[in-house]
Amino acid sequence: MLNSNVKTAKNDMKTLVKDAQELFLEAAAATGAQADELRNKGLMMLDAAMERAHEVQAIALEKGKQAAQTTDEFVHEHPWKAIAVSAGVGLLVGLLISRK
Repeated sequence: MLNSNVKTAKNDMKTLVKDAQELFLEAAAATGAQADELRNKGLMMLDAAMERAHEVQAIALEKGKQAAQTTDEFVHEHPWKAIAVSAGVGLLVGLLISRK
């Protein structure tokens, strides 16, 4: 779910930034009321992009907190398993580093 939210937000951001860039280019070439209208539309699009980015950030933060809490509970319930897993990961990382 988080991956799909991140991908969707990433695509939305790219689209919004691209559209905003096009609008600003048009606004630079335009004059008067039309330029003001294009600039305002571009600013609204950028505001929407920032809002979406904040939403995704909040979701990621919440998921991170949940993962940390689940890990903490597992470690408290199964301390020796957690030590064994940590030692195994450390051994693998050590082997990979020593190969280079």
